[in-house]
Amino acid sequence: MRVSYLGPRGTFNEDALRESAGGDQVEGLPVASIYEAIAAVPRGEADRALVPFENSIEGSVRSTLDSLALDVEGVTIVGAHDFRVRHCLIAREQMPLDQITAVLSHPQPLAQCARFIREQLPGAEAVSAPSTADGVQRVSESDQPWAALGARGAAALYGCEILREGVEDSDENVTRFVWIAPEGTEATGEGPWRTSLVFAELGQDHPGALVDALLEFSRRGINLSRIESRPLRSRLGRYMFFIDLEGRTGEETVDEAVAGLRGKAESVRLLGSYPTG
Repeated sequence: MRVSYLGPRGTFNEDALRESAGGDQVEGLPVASIYEAIAAVPRGEADRALVPFENSIEGSVRSTLDSLALDVEGVTIVGAHDFRVRHCLIAREQMPLDQITAVLSHPQPLAQCARFIREQLPGAEAVSAPSTADGVQRVSESDQPWAALGARGAAALYGCEILREGVEDSDENVTRFVWIAPEGTEATGEGPWRTSLVFAELGQDHPGALVDALLEFSRRGINLSRIESRPLRSRLGRYMFFIDLEGRTGEETVDEAVAGLRGKAESVRLLGSYPTG
């Protein structure tokens, strides 16, 4: 099975792919963006994609939400995998921390390690990179006293040294990844089921419009585990709403609630029903 993911090689995304695939044989296809990873599926370039969906510290991954809701059609979420993130501080060679003048990484790890950088590397500038692996590669090629935040595998890949391991600010730093498949693919697996969807345009704006829409779920005893708004990319002040609910399509109460929501929102898109166990 060919699986697209946010590259390059040596990122946590690659580590998550290997862990989530377990013993299954997969061929990883690293691409330049989350959008490209998802779009590779309907284009037939990949059988599946694995992309980050939500982080326990930084919240939802906006590029994933926007790609699924607005940019890519013909896909569905068929599974989820929770990946424990352990950031390493990586340098070209061993050096004292007080000599480091810059820390390179993707903005997410920089935010997830902000307290460590502030307290342990007060003289270092935080520098954004396209990916964690890109940051490690740039450090490996520079003779400057730089370090990077990245995966253990990236240090080995680029011949660098690990100065510190587990430098994330929270021990519960977990990223939920989701498996993307062609639309119409039936999800299989065990454990609690979750349904993700996005809706927008609740008719003429009035007080309580969003509450009225969400009552379709509460009055049927369906628990919403997440709700988030994102700009609709039209005019200012217009939003779309992402929700995760406990249950799956095919269950009477879930199907009735979604049907009721369709009667109140101009746009409702099911992103997928999938097991979380």
